[in-house]
Amino acid sequence: MTRNARMKDQGCLIIGGTGGIGLATARRFLEEGARVVVSGLVDAEVDIARTALDGVGPNWAHVADVRSAESVRQLFTASVAWLGGRLDVLVHVAGISGRKYGDGPLDTCTDSGWEQVLRINARGAFLTNQAAVKQMLAQTIDPVTGMRGAVVNIGSVLSHAPSPRHFGTIAYAASKGAMRAMTRAAAADYAAEKVRFNLIEPALIDTPMSRRAVQDPSIAAYLRVKQPLSEGPGQADDIAEAVLALAEPAAKFITGAVLQADGGWCLSSGDE
Repeated sequence: MTRNARMKDQGCLIIGGTGGIGLATARRFLEEGARVVVSGLVDAEVDIARTALDGVGPNWAHVADVRSAESVRQLFTASVAWLGGRLDVLVHVAGISGRKYGDGPLDTCTDSGWEQVLRINARGAFLTNQAAVKQMLAQTIDPVTGMRGAVVNIGSVLSHAPSPRHFGTIAYAASKGAMRAMTRAAAADYAAEKVRFNLIEPALIDTPMSRRAVQDPSIAAYLRVKQPLSEGPGQADDIAEAVLALAEPAAKFITGAVLQADGGWCLSSGDE
């Protein structure tokens, strides 16, 4: 149900919007009056998202592979057309944990682990952010919001607040550090053009990607003190609310922000 129409008439694309944080964000945007396109890597994910969002608000789902520049181009062409020719908000959530590819501490991380994680997490965000800003620069300034568009990227606290005992993955941390640097640089580049870029850095959130960590008893004990606000993993809805706060037109004075939505992770040692 729409609460305050905080996203009324906003055309939004959520990359990785078919599950976890992305799907929760899509739901919140729709509840607030947005029109939303979500993308996922495979047909099954897209079908699940369609079912989950059915009846919430105007939405469309599209298969896309963020590793491919051509797939991203096709996604943006189709999405902008469905949204009526304008993209107001891009949210980039898509990413992977690369343990199965060989990510790990610096001395054991494999070439494959490094390449796979950087290709999906860092290159993928680069491709979608680039496509978004090109579209937004071609748009007129919205007379209501005074903006051409807004981008919200999802990073990680591990880019700057490591936890090597439980989360020692060097490629993942590097990929999220790249997203932080890119977001801040883009915010500086395009503020004068009225395109906003902001970043949210979650701690451990209960999503399909984090299932291994969430179900680990030693990590559960660690999170009770490392994330004291929740005494455990955060929820996808917690991050969706943060995304909404930075994406909505009322946030038009905010760009280049790095928001730590982490339950206290960065302020706690994690020592019991």
